[in-house]
Amino acid sequence: MASGSTKAVYAALIANSGIAVAKFAGAAYTGSSAMLSEGVHSVVDTGNQALLLFGMKRAKRPADPRHPFGYGREVYFWSFVVAILLFAIGAGVAIYEGIHKIQDPHPVTNAYINYIILSFGIVLELGSWWIAFKEFNKSRNGQGWWQSVRQGKDPVILTVLFEDTGALLGLVVALVGIALGQALDMPVLDGVASVIIGLLLAIASIILAIETKGLLIGESASPEMDDAIRTLVGDTHGVTNVNEVLTMHMGPKDVLLNVSFSFADPLTAEEVEAAVDDMEDRIQQAHPSVKRIFLEVQSKAGHLASKTRGQ
Repeated sequence: MASGSTKAVYAALIANSGIAVAKFAGAAYTGSSAMLSEGVHSVVDTGNQALLLFGMKRAKRPADPRHPFGYGREVYFWSFVVAILLFAIGAGVAIYEGIHKIQDPHPVTNAYINYIILSFGIVLELGSWWIAFKEFNKSRNGQGWWQSVRQGKDPVILTVLFEDTGALLGLVVALVGIALGQALDMPVLDGVASVIIGLLLAIASIILAIETKGLLIGESASPEMDDAIRTLVGDTHGVTNVNEVLTMHMGPKDVLLNVSFSFADPLTAEEVEAAVDDMEDRIQQAHPSVKRIFLEVQSKAGHLASKTRGQ
C-alpha cells in the first residue's frame, strides 16, 4: 500500500499535469500573462513531484559499506532541489512575465475561457491539497500548525502541501486579476497578478529551502522524543546517571540514537548485559523510528572530560 507521502505526491502529479495542459492552451488562446505564469507554475510543480518520487525511491536503497547508515537523506536533498527550482523557475518566470505585461499591457481576449480553466484548476488543486493536508494533519501529533512545519521531519508532505497551497492562491490571484482587468478595462492588472503569483511562489520556496536545509545538514528528533528516551534510560535497572542523549534524523522515519550513561559499580557483567538488552528493546518498542542505537557506558566525570577534550 502506498504511504501517505507517496499518495500525496501522486495526487499532486496527476492534478498538475492536467492543469498545466489546460493553462497553456488558455494562455495561447487568450494572451493572458497571468495564465501563462500559472502554466509555468504547474509545469514546475509537475517536475517537482517527479523529483520527489525519484528521491523517495533512492532513499529506500539499503545500507552498504560506503553508506553504512543508508540513503534516507536523499529525500532531503531532492526536497531542497525542489525548493530551489520552485524559486528559480516558478517564481522567476512569473515575475518576469508580469513585469513584461505591466510594461506593455494588452487586453486579454476571450477572458471567459480563462475563467473556465482557472475554475477547473481550482477544483483539481483543492482535491490534491486536501490529500496532502490530511497526511500533514496525521503527523501533527497535537502540535500547532507552525510548530508542525518547523519540527516536521517529512519534507515530502511539507513540499506538496506548500506547493498546493501556493498553487491555489495563485489560481485565485490569476482569476481576480483577469476579472478586475476586464471589469475596469485595466489590462495591466493581469501583469500585476502574475507578479503577485511569483512573489507567493518565492515565499513558499524560501520557507521550504530553510526547513529542508536543516534536515539535510542533520537535525535532531523532537525534544519530546529526546526527553522520553532520557527518562527510559534513566529508569533502567542499574543506571545512575544519563550523561547525554543525541539523536539525528537519517530519514523521515529513521533516527540514529547515541546515549551516554553510567552504571552503578556493584553490577556484574551479566547484569550490565541484561540491562543494556532491556534498554534497547524498550527504546525500539516505544520509538520504532529509532533504527540504530549506540550506547556509551561512561562516568559523568569521564563524559565531561571527553567533551572538554573534543572542544
